[in-house]
Amino acid sequence: MFSKNEAKLLRQDFWTSFGKSFPRNWVLYNTNVKGLSFKFHFDTQTAYVAFCIDMNPIKQEAYWNQLLSHKSILVSNFLPQARFEDCFQVSDEKILSAVYVSIESKVSIHNKSTWRTAMEFLNETMLKFEAFYAVYENTIKI
Repeated sequence: MFSKNEAKLLRQDFWTSFGKSFPRNWVLYNTNVKGLSFKFHFDTQTAYVAFCIDMNPIKQEAYWNQLLSHKSILVSNFLPQARFEDCFQVSDEKILSAVYVSIESKVSIHNKSTWRTAMEFLNETMLKFEAFYAVYENTIKI
């Protein structure tokens, strides 16, 4: 078991290592649409990459429907394992709509021997999400 501070240092070490191993200017929040973003996640049980919609309910539903209209393209041409959830819980108090891909391997940010697997998964998956967005950005934006 790690203390709160040790766990924080491990997370910092992971993300610093990830940035050095895969140096790139990720899109993340630079979608040019407020509330539309990409997210990396890695914790003690899993890793995932998500395309998130977090807006006022009316706009969120409109963007969600727009993204759903691209589902077959995303799944068949980019990320066959993508999951679509209109109520995706990212924390105890935060629920949004998201398309995400979770790693299938057992990984933990507290286990450095799994870091390389997680890093490669995060990198490859985000590259595919960004490739999809680059091609279909104009048809996703409302």
